[in-house]
Amino acid sequence: MTISIKFTRKGKLGVIKVERLRELINECIQSGSLHSAVFSQVRQQPEPGCTKVAAKPVKLREGVVLQLTYHYANKVAHENILMSEAVEKLMQLLTDHFQQALIRTTDGEHHILISKKYKVNIKSKTDKKSKQVDLSHNRKKQYIIEDGVPAAFLVELGIMSASGNVLGAKYDKFRQINRFIEMVEDVLDHLPADRPIRIIDFGCGKSYLTFALYHYLHVLRGREVHITGLDLKEDVIAHCEQLARTLQYDGLHFALGDIAQYQWAGNVDMVVTLHACDTATDMALEKAVRWGANVILSVPCCQHELYQQVDAPQLEPLLRHGILKERFSALATDAARAKLLDVVGYSTQLLEFIDLEHTPKNLLIRAVAAKRKQDEVADIWAEYQSYRQFLHIRPYLERALQSEWDRLGLSEGSS
Repeated sequence: MTISIKFTRKGKLGVIKVERLRELINECIQSGSLHSAVFSQVRQQPEPGCTKVAAKPVKLREGVVLQLTYHYANKVAHENILMSEAVEKLMQLLTDHFQQALIRTTDGEHHILISKKYKVNIKSKTDKKSKQVDLSHNRKKQYIIEDGVPAAFLVELGIMSASGNVLGAKYDKFRQINRFIEMVEDVLDHLPADRPIRIIDFGCGKSYLTFALYHYLHVLRGREVHITGLDLKEDVIAHCEQLARTLQYDGLHFALGDIAQYQWAGNVDMVVTLHACDTATDMALEKAVRWGANVILSVPCCQHELYQQVDAPQLEPLLRHGILKERFSALATDAARAKLLDVVGYSTQLLEFIDLEHTPKNLLIRAVAAKRKQDEVADIWAEYQSYRQFLHIRPYLERALQSEWDRLGLSEGSS
């Protein structure tokens, strides 16, 4: 069922149409069927730095309340709302602060999209397998892709049974896929809402995360996407392409090729590169910068380049040991990458990520486009210059982006 309505902030007609949205929320609250809700795509932040709000009913000593979780870049904060105030609070989040919401109930879910001009679309889907509302405060973690709810790509990949239950031996992989999707959800506001999202996945391999990305954005969030997975292994690409066609994932395609030679003339909104070896990661980062991608998600590996370059007498007690030098060089490489991305207009974070194959903990570079003043850019560049001069390094990414430094009026030693 799809309801399409449009309202204004003033006028009798607008009030009538807003009430249709209010009725849906009121029914979820009054019937006790609300399972959870997530509000995203910021219109106006409810709190400074807040990018997403999640809501769920929780039973406390004093009774059932609606617990709101405010998500920030590096923290979360909680607020408990009386159920008598829940409808007004959720309406305020929708009409004042966010353009999207996913409301899950015991018998289905409702996707709500509100355009910049306040046109409202509500897509409701009934779930034949009813869920129970869990009111416990410390309940089991709720994943974006849920255990017990069939996801076609996970069934085909042998992670779920046909009934939607995650297979015991595959639960770590299921958890890791959800961790990746959580990282994508955090940057959803940086992806276009008014046109198809274009994504390139370099070195996609077996493509568990590529399929998960499509499932989350298109199947769960209803966004139109065009995703291309690129890899050098012909048999892997053929298998992934066939699976995409079997699943009827029309916006997902796979191509044979390497990062250095790949060209794309149109818009690219997100670049994903997981475990591209050594400077292949830098090649992918350079492509993302050249294309003006709004979001970059990169898990580097095998950082050998700086191992041959780094030379700092003050660090001799560390660098004299090969194993320590290797680990330090990898961290130094990622720190340089993050700083260089900041210089060219990104806000960059280094986050912990878990490898899908062997479960070691890796670093994930997450960068989103940010506007910076020229003096701020110059300060970041000066910090980078001091860093590289101390270590006596000149990384691949710095050399590859030379034209960007020229465009920004930056040169070695400038500040």
